[in-house]
Amino acid sequence: MNAFKKIKSKRTFNAPKDWLKIKTIDMHTGGEPLRVVIDGLPDLIGGSILECRRYMRENYDHLRKTLMFEPRGHADMYGCILISPNDDSADFGILFIHNEGYSTMCGHAIIAITNLAIEMDWVNRVEPETKVLIDAPCGRITSYARLIHGKVDSVFFHCVPSFVVALDQEIEVPSLGKITYDLAYGGAFYAYVNAKEYNISLDQNNYSQLIDFGMRIKNAIIESSVPITHPFEEDLSFLYGTIFIGQPTLKNADSKNVCIFAEGEVDRSPTGSGVSGRMAIHYMRKEIKIGQQMTIESITGSVFKGSVVKEVTFGPYQAIMPQVEGNAHITGKHEFLIDPEDPFKEGFILR
Repeated sequence: MNAFKKIKSKRTFNAPKDWLKIKTIDMHTGGEPLRVVIDGLPDLIGGSILECRRYMRENYDHLRKTLMFEPRGHADMYGCILISPNDDSADFGILFIHNEGYSTMCGHAIIAITNLAIEMDWVNRVEPETKVLIDAPCGRITSYARLIHGKVDSVFFHCVPSFVVALDQEIEVPSLGKITYDLAYGGAFYAYVNAKEYNISLDQNNYSQLIDFGMRIKNAIIESSVPITHPFEEDLSFLYGTIFIGQPTLKNADSKNVCIFAEGEVDRSPTGSGVSGRMAIHYMRKEIKIGQQMTIESITGSVFKGSVVKEVTFGPYQAIMPQVEGNAHITGKHEFLIDPEDPFKEGFILR
């Protein structure tokens, strides 16, 4: 029997018993990847989502790198881990992972995992809307899948209370000069910069410059005395990224978002938590009313719809409850194998 006949007759690889096996379902929301870990990770110990997040970071961070970094991932890979919720009133909990560490909130992941929960029958399908309660590091997210004939047509979620920290702040950024930005929270803290004021193109061809400028601005703010403080949780008190705002390319879009987050990742979607923070900014500036919808375009041309549901009080802040809508798609399923003798078992990143 020649080799090709053997190939046709034997197509299953049985990994040695000492190899770790991690199963995932891969998705994308508006082009932004999401690797959903469904089996193979050790149990995460903790009485809350934030405690499990700390336990993962302190004990199994090498597995985050294995799944996010090359050769299994890439510099812009994103993922999530499903865990027990804070209490039985939620459907499940979620941790977000990326090239730098662990996010506090991720809208594109919420949209994708809500879609997947329907497809996998983790929750009962109810038409026209199925409600899914998800405990994230930033708090409880209420998500809704719009169903037509049993299939998900779109997903929208109500984020945690979102608020403006400061408007029209100025900071000196090396090689860029004085930059004006708004600082807002939508489950994560972002600095928002008007790209047009600084002749920054939001085109895909300007990808590398956007990373460079975004990280320069983020690092300058971090190194300054500007306080990044969550009202209730120290673990949430850090600047996650820079969001450039510009003119849309699509006729039906109101604006464009390009988010540079973590260690120079570029969000392919309009950024759900970033849109949440933007809704707070527009509402404070009286540029949007409760119930009024904005369509935000991403660097790939995908869109999220954002709106303000209501006003709320959150600690010392007059905040809003934002709504963000989009959709996601499944791209594959994997069983990743980790050979303990592989010198690159924890991965690497080349940009």
